Amino acid sequence: MKIAVAKEIEVCERRVSLIPDTVAKLVKQGLEILVETGAGEKAFFTDVDYEAAGARIIGNSDTLWSQADILLKVSPPQDREDGRSEINLLKPGAVLISFLNPLGNPEIVQKLAHRQVTALSMELIPRTTRAQSMDALSSQASLAGYKTVLLAAAALPKYFPMLTTAAGTIAPAKVFIIGAGVAGLQAIATARRLGAVVEAFDIRPAVKEEVQSLGAKFVEVKLEEETVAAGGYAKEISEDSKKRTQELLANHIKNSDVVITTAQVPGRKAPILVTEEMVKAMKPGSVIVDLAAEQGGNCACTEPGKDIVWNGVTIIGPINLPSSMPVHASQLYAKNVTSLMQLLIKDKEIQINLADDIVDAACVTHGGEIRNQRVKDALQAVAV
Repeated sequence: MKIAVAKEIEVCERRVSLIPDTVAKLVKQGLEILVETGAGEKAFFTDVDYEAAGARIIGNSDTLWSQADILLKVSPPQDREDGRSEINLLKPGAVLISFLNPLGNPEIVQKLAHRQVTALSMELIPRTTRAQSMDALSSQASLAGYKTVLLAAAALPKYFPMLTTAAGTIAPAKVFIIGAGVAGLQAIATARRLGAVVEAFDIRPAVKEEVQSLGAKFVEVKLEEETVAAGGYAKEISEDSKKRTQELLANHIKNSDVVITTAQVPGRKAPILVTEEMVKAMKPGSVIVDLAAEQGGNCACTEPGKDIVWNGVTIIGPINLPSSMPVHASQLYAKNVTSLMQLLIKDKEIQINLADDIVDAACVTHGGEIRNQRVKDALQAVAV
């Protein structure tokens, strides 16, 4: 059986799906690992490193894709410059493990099903104790939460910590974090380590203790509806609840030096939590970092992929932030993918056990069929 590591062709993708350390462990288990030439170079892992770990370097991309029994990627399959789809390079019956954005781009899933590819989407790994080591969304979100605070600190024309100097005392920066998921909690921890005074908001009351345990003040709103979706994620709320939430947020945003937003809904446009009026009320020199920029942004003024100044406020809309830290992002992702493969491979053979809750949740296509009902619904919505 051949496990192949593809080179990412997306311009902003610097991660790689396996690093040499994980390759070495798989080779020791008697598995054959193929690595496309240059697959790890953007993450600072060389072909020589992979060869030393026991991988075979494949110079021809078409050959690698066509030989793969399991093909590993980070970003979804792309259309190449010559117009060919990477999906069509896979042999029927192959297994693809990657981020696929199945709810945001269900057409990819449909193409994989037509190609008779068994596709496992890393976004759909369930948030259970047993699946923790495979949870790539969480591992990458943690990186994003850390990096977003560094971006904010670099852009803010002030210190983060309180300082007492001969010239007087400098007050600490006030940081307000909207969304206390994995990224938000890491952002809280990082901002606190840098010495900022931190407040955090989330529509899920259950995260209050986690926020407070990191030294931040929890800003709470009472909503008369369920706010937690499957897997513990925040649920999309009604327009009335959104209005009440925005009213609560307005004063905290106005008084903050830095606002970091992290609220996203899988397969949907990100909810607007920071309106133009809120940005206008912020002090000149303040900073907003919008981690939901890829889904349109939580801030009404965000321009995805750009840093702009709007009414004196710097608004940063990063795209694929984990990729800006490719060494550790690749290390964590490789661990997630390897843990999933250990579940799939028995006696050096692939076994897609759909009775297993993790495999069942992550497997979006198998035997020419789309298995996930939410993906089917998203595909139908696109067709309409």
